[in-house]
Amino acid sequence: MTHELDSAPLGRETPYPSHYDPTLLFPIKRQRVIPENIKIIGWDFWRGYELSWLQTSGLPCVGLLKIMVPFDSPFMTESKSLKLYLNSFNQEKFSHVSQLITRIQDDISQATGATVAVSLMMPEQFKTEFINEPHDTGNMAEINIDQSQRTFDVYSPDAHLLRCHQQLPLITESVFSRLLKSNCPVTNQPDWASVHVHYQGRPIDHESLLAYIVSFRQHQGFHEKCVETIFADVMRVCQPQRLSVFARYTRRGGLDINPWRATVGCSPPTLMRSAQQ
Repeated sequence: MTHELDSAPLGRETPYPSHYDPTLLFPIKRQRVIPENIKIIGWDFWRGYELSWLQTSGLPCVGLLKIMVPFDSPFMTESKSLKLYLNSFNQEKFSHVSQLITRIQDDISQATGATVAVSLMMPEQFKTEFINEPHDTGNMAEINIDQSQRTFDVYSPDAHLLRCHQQLPLITESVFSRLLKSNCPVTNQPDWASVHVHYQGRPIDHESLLAYIVSFRQHQGFHEKCVETIFADVMRVCQPQRLSVFARYTRRGGLDINPWRATVGCSPPTLMRSAQQ
């Protein structure tokens, strides 16, 4: 199978499948942005809101799919291909939901070249799917950095915007912005996200961090690569002892994607949805 992006279904008029077809999954080779000498942890967490299948009686079922892909899998799955793949189950019959989960896990693991974790939330469990507002990380409240009096005129990623107060003592801090926007590198459609930065190190200037986040506004890049770029730039410019960058992208095509990259030892973020999603 070719993995060239110009062969992907994204940006093309594509008929919806009438039957199960795992070949719809389109792998894209990962391009790591973070230098190899920086040891990191992380994952890409996907939610699929458009999954339906049939019981053996023919009665339709629906569920909320959750997929955890390792950050170091050789391939990512192109989002439209995953949407088409999930819709290929619409007329497939399963005697038990565990068979469906196993099938999806095997197919996506094959496509990404790594073992992915798959779970399915059934409608009777939906009441437990809370929205995580206001934001917090454990015992530390996140600081919203979206208010600023400065002038913003840079809309292409520029790490030179970042400022760190090297003369001040080390701190541990969590900040977030709801103003991350980038564009799909194929369709140029906008992708929206809140981005959450937790670090231990010299204080990062909030206005400069916000200006840097805003600078992605006209950037074309996949969600995962945008998060890795933010992580790599903050690490290089501010040199924190620990760093965690997590983005909650809004739903598009029945999917939301939530990449997380962090230095070793950081605690993973909560997987609850934000109100934006």
